[in-house]
Amino acid sequence: MVISSLVARLYVLILSIGMMNINHRTKQTNKMRINILFWIFLSAIPLASLKAQKQYTSKLKLWYDQPSGAIWENALPIGNGMLGAMVYGNVDQEIIKLNEHTLWSGSPNRNDVPETLDSLNQIRRLIFDNKHKEAESLSNKVMFGKKSSGQMFQPAGNLNLKFPGHETYKNYYRELDIEKAITKTSYTIGDVTYTREAFAAFGDRVVVMHLTANKPSQISFTASYTTLHKRATIKVSSAKDLTMQGATSDHEGVKGLVKYEVISRFKSDGGIVTSTDSTISIKGANAVTIYISIATNFNNYKDISGDEHKKALGYLDKAYSKSFSAILNAHIPAYQKYFNRVKLDLGHNEYMKLPTDKRLMNFRNVSDPQFVALYYQFGRYLLISSSQPGGQPANLQGIWNDKLNPPWDSKYTININAQMNYWPAEPTNLAELHEPFLRMVKELSETGTETAKSMYGARGWVAHHNTDIWRITGPVDGAFWGIWNGGGGWTSQHLWEHYLYNGNKSYLNSVYPILKGAATFYKDFLVEHPKYKWLVVNPGTSPENAPKAHGGYSMDAGTTMDNQIVFDVFSTVIRAAKILNKDPEFVDSLIQMRKQLPPMHIGKYSQLQEWLDDVDSPDDKHRHISHLYGLFPSNQISPYRTPLLFAAAKNTLLQRGDVSTGWSMGWKINWWARMQDGNHAYKLIQNQLTPLGVNPDGGGTYNNLFDAHPPFQIDGNFGCTSGITEMLMQSADGALHLLPALPDEWQKRGSISGLRAGGGFEVLIMEWLAGKVVKVIIKSTIGGNLRLRVPNPMKINGAVLKDAKGENPNPFYAVEKISDPIVSEKADISLPELKKTFVYDVPTQPDKLYTLIFNRRDMN
Repeated sequence: MVISSLVARLYVLILSIGMMNINHRTKQTNKMRINILFWIFLSAIPLASLKAQKQYTSKLKLWYDQPSGAIWENALPIGNGMLGAMVYGNVDQEIIKLNEHTLWSGSPNRNDVPETLDSLNQIRRLIFDNKHKEAESLSNKVMFGKKSSGQMFQPAGNLNLKFPGHETYKNYYRELDIEKAITKTSYTIGDVTYTREAFAAFGDRVVVMHLTANKPSQISFTASYTTLHKRATIKVSSAKDLTMQGATSDHEGVKGLVKYEVISRFKSDGGIVTSTDSTISIKGANAVTIYISIATNFNNYKDISGDEHKKALGYLDKAYSKSFSAILNAHIPAYQKYFNRVKLDLGHNEYMKLPTDKRLMNFRNVSDPQFVALYYQFGRYLLISSSQPGGQPANLQGIWNDKLNPPWDSKYTININAQMNYWPAEPTNLAELHEPFLRMVKELSETGTETAKSMYGARGWVAHHNTDIWRITGPVDGAFWGIWNGGGGWTSQHLWEHYLYNGNKSYLNSVYPILKGAATFYKDFLVEHPKYKWLVVNPGTSPENAPKAHGGYSMDAGTTMDNQIVFDVFSTVIRAAKILNKDPEFVDSLIQMRKQLPPMHIGKYSQLQEWLDDVDSPDDKHRHISHLYGLFPSNQISPYRTPLLFAAAKNTLLQRGDVSTGWSMGWKINWWARMQDGNHAYKLIQNQLTPLGVNPDGGGTYNNLFDAHPPFQIDGNFGCTSGITEMLMQSADGALHLLPALPDEWQKRGSISGLRAGGGFEVLIMEWLAGKVVKVIIKSTIGGNLRLRVPNPMKINGAVLKDAKGENPNPFYAVEKISDPIVSEKADISLPELKKTFVYDVPTQPDKLYTLIFNRRDMN
């Protein structure tokens, strides 16, 4: 047994002994006695050994004892940001489903509807007059027309490998090693063990598969392609490459003009290579390496004049000149450059020995802490694999899709889902991988300028609730969903967040026009509410939800989420302009308009109101709880600064319930972490890590640990990784808060290293024991005050820390003053009971390390 586990159990024993004589001494005296006993014992143990005498280092692997069969959600994902593949691990008929990040239907297009402008005032009047049905009917008529609702992310096709005589086998095993980003399949036939390894090479734009056996001349198979595309040609080239050339689909009136090419080349060690016009066969080889290259004619969202053949062949020739070991030896460190930055240890037990699908089946009923760590790191693996600088952002399915017409087109839903994909980017030390999303926001600001002008007569830029590779910014699908125009405002906040983590003024200056453009749109678009006299977004919605009091129609004015987003957009530009010493008059105008925004409301059911009027229902279990944007990812709702709003937000969460779609449960983990309720957050992790079908009213997780809406949506994976981070560390509420929501399940011991916080701070290592931080080393990359909030007293270099007072002087931790809420007379609000914390200020200098440990004297 490791020492830290022993200490944790002994502490519980001492606590029990100390409480036995509670009647003979005061509670305070008893508490002192317990802590003295505990610290006498603890002081005898070197602090460095609190992690463990010998740390058990598990391989972070998903593994299975059976093939995927025909089920895509059983296959294992690999990717390098540009290419994605799903490896099935089938024995006699292997399938590798292939994706490329720019392989989308359609071609450059816009979906603005300029006719909207002529009817905008009429739509607004109808909403203000509570004629929601009529407003939605008119909006559907004038705002949507026959324009595209967005294009589809599409698969390239399959590489199929048929192995004759491999129908009967034993000792089957397959895995995805997320420490190395490699899949492996092995099995035995007779006395021969066959092994296949596959990965999407970092550093080379190819997917590689290596086939070996433990005896010579045993590798024999036939390779072929299949594809769902109608306009595709499959052939074997004169150079004996297996090629597929095609074009993507027409969709919703937009011509499919993206051309693509897939080239597979086979490097055989021994054996005989033969071919037909569309297949390649290898017989009796010692080993075979397959190099797969894919490229399209896409250059950018405005330009598809590239040469897909030249690009695909160039990538292939470069990779093929290298041996399998050379590509592998370059791939692993290139991938680990990102992955190894963060390590999480929550403990482990015998359940680690089970296949992943069995662990998933058991998780909600057993204690398997390492499964949480695996799932956490799997989220980081997926982001590394689907989002790389220079590539497209991770879409609804990351970079993996097997359908020609995928759910929701597998595009970018920017009323939550695309943003959720990137919640882990900054805190889990993957900031570079934020780049594709941040670049998309820049491109949306370009296309959205015309949308704002033509549809709303406004300056600045706007985006609605969906976009795609062509960066459409007009409304899609219909008024109920598509009228929401907060996509631009929300996505722009990612640019600001990136700055808050790195403090680079040159970067801030480069994105300032985008931030200003988002604020300028709202400056022109907001109108005065005739009843309340506040400035409101009209038309607007609370995404995808509608109150029964409005007859089930979603359109409204001044919804809570819209108000919160406008508040953030204005506040961000005010702060950015002051940092850069720009636009004082513009800043003054935003300050005045911000004062006229509606305050948040607490309704008759003691809930945070979703709409301006008190029309929420406590029976509403909708998956979207958009009005809690102010709790997370924003920081407008705080246990310390806005306790009434904090309590109302908790009531809303309780009323909405836990089980929902997979991504919704992922968001709820973040909310309950902000609620500082680790046990409730952990309950939601259990709900999310449940096989699909067990939760009768919601989603869960597929066997390959993909999140199930259902169907598969990758945002739930990223949302849960973000939520686990929030349970262990937060930096949004004026301080760097350690262990804000540690559940009982993880109390005994644990550690995490490599997390990043706002203001350029990096938690190099944090160790905890019995729910208390015993050691933390923090690196300050840009200097400034480190305000630290912790669950127990700490000291630094043997000295007592300075208690924090007043506002945090670090500008990266500045928080905006939030107006007092308007509270219904029928509300019954109880202020939150918060756990005691200790708050310190530590002055820091750039590139210095600061080590803090328990201050045992002040435990009382």
